[in-house]
Amino acid sequence: MSEVLECRPGCGACCTAPSISSPIPGMPQGKPAGVRCIQLLEDNRCAIFGRPERPAVCGGLQPAPEMCGASQAEALAWLERLEQLTR
Repeated sequence: MSEVLECRPGCGACCTAPSISSPIPGMPQGKPAGVRCIQLLEDNRCAIFGRPERPAVCGGLQPAPEMCGASQAEALAWLERLEQLTR
């Protein structure tokens, strides 16, 4: 069983690396992989966290050691690999 973590401050990897096919406020067609979400604030926090308009896929991504790694770079690499494997 994976350890549950809090999001790493200033990371935002999960709001950049994966594609999101459902609408996001300001991005009605979703977003492609590798594109920063329009709802990602300058400090890499989600502007719509906990709000009903936040896509369900975002709520389903929970920080975990294997996904987040030891740095933002490791998290981006892991999520990019996952994105490639699930195309």
